[in-house]
Parts: sequence; C-alpha cells; structure tokens
Amino acid sequence: MADNSKTLAKLTIYSFEDNTFKGKSLEFITPINPETFTKTSHIELDKIQTHGKPSNDIKYNSTAPEELKIEFTLDGTKTMEGYFKKYFEMEVSDQLAEFTKCVYQYKGETHRPRFLIIIWGSEVRFSCVLSHMDVSYSLFKPNGNPLRVKVSATFIKYQAPEDAIKEYRLSSTDLTHYKISKQGDRLDILTNKIYSDPNLLLQLARANNMGNIKKIKAGIDLFFPPINKNEA
Repeated sequence: MADNSKTLAKLTIYSFEDNTFKGKSLEFITPINPETFTKTSHIELDKIQTHGKPSNDIKYNSTAPEELKIEFTLDGTKTMEGYFKKYFEMEVSDQLAEFTKCVYQYKGETHRPRFLIIIWGSEVRFSCVLSHMDVSYSLFKPNGNPLRVKVSATFIKYQAPEDAIKEYRLSSTDLTHYKISKQGDRLDILTNKIYSDPNLLLQLARANNMGNIKKIKAGIDLFFPPINKNEA
C-alpha cells in the first residue's frame, strides 16, 4: 500500500451565510491543488510633491486588507493524476457551478455574497470574501462544452466589525487606557508602548499627578489619556 502521509491535502474553502463563520456551511475542495498562491499586502500612501523640493512628502493614509490569490484547474478529460474523486465524473461546467455556489452566489437574506475560510496546509488559513474571479476556458468537446477551465480568484481578508472595534480599542491612542503598575515598570517604556513616543512621559506624569517619573511603585492605577502630541 502506498504511503500517502506526505501528500499535501487539497485546498478547501468553507462558506458561511454570516460573518460569525458559524452554523451550516458549504464546502468546496479544489480537485487539483494550486501550484502557487500569492498574498498581497498594500499600504495606501499620500504622495505630496512639494513645489521646489526634490523629494516627495510621503504620508501614511491607511492599510488595505490583505489579499490572497489562488489559481487552479477544473478538468473534464479524466487524465489528471490525483484528481479529487468527487468531481472526476462531473462535467467541468458542473464543477464550476459548485465553486461559484460556494464563493460567489449572492445570499438574499444577508444581501451580500458569502463569508469564506480558506485552508491549505500550514501556511493558509484565511477568513475572507471573494473580490473577483476570472475563468479561462480551453479544450472543448465537439458540442462546444468546455473540457478544461482555469480559475483565478482573489479574496480579501475579512474581519468582523466588532472584532475590528475591539482591536482598535486595544491599540488606539485616541482612547483612554488603564494599567496597574508592577515592579520594574518604567514610565518612559510604558509611554512608548501606548503612544509610540517616550517623549510624552511628562504629560503622562502630570495626568497621573506623579512627582517622581523615575520610580513607579507597584500596584498604582495608571491611566493613559488621549494626548495631543502637538502640545508635548
């Protein structure tokens, strides 16, 4: 018996009706694994060219959601080794319909396409929604039905709004943070951790009515209010 323990599992897409990724789901397993996949990260920048200066003033605008692009083949020639048996006897058009139903089909109750989790090996576990899909047809039967289709699909990482708010509240300097000091804490290090600027420690000391900024007693309630860096 052949040892298949080292065989890479097929890329699998789980499809859900809502953004909790719970409840009944659809599933699509790629008949043949993609040869490659591409992850794209993109930062939006404002590039301002100041008149009379040789360089641009590049300012951060926002971070776009991460993208995942996969390409795979749907085949009807029955000649591809290792083709997923569920789809082996199916027409290519029916295989494509299964994929489309999973990732693209509009859901009337939620008024939007479905929410997806893509899993493949140890490198890909991606919560997302479909951004766009290209389908390229080749090899045809005498009646015109396709025998092979290449699918190229791009997915955008999705984070539920409530999760994004929680993450924002944990990291935003526009909101007040609270911390109980422990032995060895330093005000400049805490200031840098919260505000990414240790030079704001005098403002922080004033906000906490601290006369000594070099020593912090353990067990003190510290609060880190929103600080206008222009006033530092």
